[in-house]
Amino acid sequence: MTDDERYPGFREFVAARSAALLRTAFLLTGDAHAAEDLLQDALVRTAGRWRRVVAGGDPEPYVRRVLYTAHVSSWRRHRGREVSQPVPDSGTRSDVAAEAAGRIAMADALAALTPKQRAVIVLRYYEDLTERQTADLLGVSVSTVKAQASDALARLRLQPGHAAVPRGAPR
Repeated sequence: MTDDERYPGFREFVAARSAALLRTAFLLTGDAHAAEDLLQDALVRTAGRWRRVVAGGDPEPYVRRVLYTAHVSSWRRHRGREVSQPVPDSGTRSDVAAEAAGRIAMADALAALTPKQRAVIVLRYYEDLTERQTADLLGVSVSTVKAQASDALARLRLQPGHAAVPRGAPR
């Protein structure tokens, strides 16, 4: 039996959605290499259950949940790891400098959050999910999402210039 027979549609899903999933993994980890490892781990875990995942409908929410839970578990095992900064990819010098400064501010601010706070902020304000969707994805109550978001935003507001408070977050 070939991989295409064992995992029908898996290659197509990975090809279509891996860039978006990698962005989410980067927001969670703050490190390009760790994000790649996290995504690879999530996809390997998903592949083992692919037929059941696809039978349940859209596989992306499942993969995203695996990403978030794997990140929190990994963080618990490897506390205190340094966060590397991404390298800007294109644009004029002033654009590159401004973009790099923004990425550094965001990475520093997100690094100051707990894994659950970081996951809530990424899901709510970068992935634009509702409180209910975030709660369902993380397997917690809506009130936990609200509390984690409130605490995380308060912590982010302590950052110089509030540079890292996500757009759309309550002020």
